[in-house]
Amino acid sequence: MRTRPAARAAQYAALLAYLVFLAFPLLWLLSTAFKPPRELASLHPTWIPRHPTLANFRRALDEQPLAHAALTSLLVALVTAAVAVLIATPMAYVIARRPGLLSRAATGWVVVSQAFPFVLLIIPLFLLLRRLRLIDSAPGLVLVYVVWSLPFALWLLVGQMRSVPVELEEAAAVDGAGRVRTLVSVTAPLLAPGIVATALFAFVTAWNEFFFALVLLKSPGKQTLPVVLTHFIGAEGVADLGPLAAAAFLATLPSLAFFALVQKRLSGGLLAGAVKS
Repeated sequence: MRTRPAARAAQYAALLAYLVFLAFPLLWLLSTAFKPPRELASLHPTWIPRHPTLANFRRALDEQPLAHAALTSLLVALVTAAVAVLIATPMAYVIARRPGLLSRAATGWVVVSQAFPFVLLIIPLFLLLRRLRLIDSAPGLVLVYVVWSLPFALWLLVGQMRSVPVELEEAAAVDGAGRVRTLVSVTAPLLAPGIVATALFAFVTAWNEFFFALVLLKSPGKQTLPVVLTHFIGAEGVADLGPLAAAAFLATLPSLAFFALVQKRLSGGLLAGAVKS
């Protein structure tokens, strides 16, 4: 049944409105980053800067170690995504292929772990990391991020794993492949979209996280980008709006680039690589 022209136009209008809604914060942030102080203080703000300037970007880069903080955040986010995927994939395989008490316990862990607020977790995490001598270190922060993102990653991969036909693994077993080889050579290629989505979730979560990084990292040279962005806010809560907007816009670029890099894999077929050449 063909869609009527009026219904199709309404669909496109709704989609356009949704895209505008999503793009508005980023466009306004970009506009603010290029405005001089006089336009920022104006009572009648405009979408397009009348006198665009790069001074806010220069000030942001000169006043705070944004490049070093961005590198720290990038390393932490990449390691978190890699470790989360490496741990969650075999766990999801066991839970999906061997249902029982373990599967039910893991599912309950996923649900319960998402119910705890950050404030209740930070004290035991701080004490544990202090005993392990991982306070004020990137490995300690990565450990926290992996533990925090693992439940959702596991839940996502278990659903993907259950959609993979068991007959493919049985055929591999007939050919003499063991569990590990079957997972690596047969199942993992079929899970490529789910693995990429899991890595993207872990990366974005680690890149944007603020609270744990603020509490666990004390040395200025080890702070992540979200923590460094707060330095543009004065002691009285007054923000240096121009440099803050410029720095915040620069902080969004790596996550956008990472998403653009992996978005083709997200839309890839579930059975890519299933057929032997």
